[in-house]
Amino acid sequence: MKTLRLILGDQLNQKHSWFQKVDDDVVYLMAEMRQETDYVKHHIQKVVAFFSAMRHFKDEMSDKGHQFIYFKLTDANNPQKLDDIIKKALKQTKAEKFEYLLPDEYRLDEQLTSICNNLDVDTNFEDTEHFYTIRYEVKNFFSNRKTLVMESFYRMMRKKHGVMMNNDQPEGGKWNFDQSNRKKWSGEPEIPHERGFRKDVTDIVDDLEKAEVITFGNIEPKNFNWPVSRADGLSVLNYFCKNLLEHFGDYQDAMHTTEKFLFHSRLSFVMNSKLISPKEVIDKVLVFYYEHKEQIDISQVEGFVRQILGWREYMRGIYWKEMPGYAQLNKLENMNQLPDFYWTANTKMNCLKNSIQQSLDEAYAHHIQRLMITGNYALLTMIDPQEVDDWYLGIYIDAIEWVEITNTRGMSQFADGGIVGTKPYVSSANYINKMSNYCKECSYSHTKKLGEKACPFNALYWNFLDEKRAHFKDNNRMAMMMNLLNKKDNKELLELKKRAQEVIDHPERF
Repeated sequence: MKTLRLILGDQLNQKHSWFQKVDDDVVYLMAEMRQETDYVKHHIQKVVAFFSAMRHFKDEMSDKGHQFIYFKLTDANNPQKLDDIIKKALKQTKAEKFEYLLPDEYRLDEQLTSICNNLDVDTNFEDTEHFYTIRYEVKNFFSNRKTLVMESFYRMMRKKHGVMMNNDQPEGGKWNFDQSNRKKWSGEPEIPHERGFRKDVTDIVDDLEKAEVITFGNIEPKNFNWPVSRADGLSVLNYFCKNLLEHFGDYQDAMHTTEKFLFHSRLSFVMNSKLISPKEVIDKVLVFYYEHKEQIDISQVEGFVRQILGWREYMRGIYWKEMPGYAQLNKLENMNQLPDFYWTANTKMNCLKNSIQQSLDEAYAHHIQRLMITGNYALLTMIDPQEVDDWYLGIYIDAIEWVEITNTRGMSQFADGGIVGTKPYVSSANYINKMSNYCKECSYSHTKKLGEKACPFNALYWNFLDEKRAHFKDNNRMAMMMNLLNKKDNKELLELKKRAQEVIDHPERF
């Protein structure tokens, strides 16, 4: 039976069982679509990375004998919409069966279900064979639990998959070394240069310009610096183990003006596009760790494993448990607009200026920059979470809705009311100064609360707590903060709130 199989741009898993043998009766369908470039405004490097990865995948699998229909963005016969593309390919191949891999975005899952219901051929779907968990495993795990605490899920995953375990006990005697993962980087130890790539992607940039796709951010077309093939991904993984793993855990929360990547792996794009799997990554890291235990502390490795085996799988599971309603949650009732400087980095606040400019230049910022700088400011200024979602989904090279929205609307903006996090992640300038050198070179003083030179984060922090009293009055994890708020002198609090409102009303001045 002639079969047409769809491969989406984030399903580039060469190890999938579909590809274990060449079948002349199977044709694979891939397409660069305006449907996907236009549903949100994307960073140009994100679009380029996905299209480049798709083209590499198609070429490599074609070389192995698999048959493909591939629509480039500028092909005259490209229908640009998924339903029309599938119908066109079915007609061209005369296929009697259509198959696809389960999408990881709700909107595409719904679209493919609808498309299949209206096709005149047999249809089927398969798992992507990428994640440790199946789609509803997290939902089932928490079905009899009152709270969705990630730590309990993480421990189950460690036991189930035998990761860093001694029988039923965790290696090192602790499940979590998070307290060891909060060091500020101040020039030592030396940070090796990232495993760089200098690819020429001029052809894709030209295609985007020809098609008049609206993007934002910066790119050097002849010096594209991201891994976009399986070989690239494995190379980055090897480089991480040999050069960065030794200090990853210590400095995973650190931020610095001159070091964009610090000791981070830069593996998120190749993982989220499924070029390499989380199991491959963890297995490689653990083999290297066990061979070099004399120089690598367990806290470095556990911090990395927790992000992938725990947080990444957990966030995907929460997404499928809570969608589609999750995308409309706004429990704190925040409605302000995202400031223009999120698109330009034109602000005097050095932490925001650096984090946003880096994001515009690299389509990348690590999790603390996203959570405690750009996300912290957005929450303190009470931005509409939909605007925050759109920005994060568009600007980061690794952003796909299943991982973006749970981290943004959930952990960062607390718009889900505590499904993902038990408290909002907000801070004054003190935390930013503690974890970075941003405050050292800033126009504002991180120690001042009032006056023109006072860091806006300080007034915003106290104003936010006061504005959201009703939301946090029964939150035990907010009790200490709220007690400190209650002890504030009323006159000082009013002055702080006045300063905060100036920042909220006129972000262009700050």
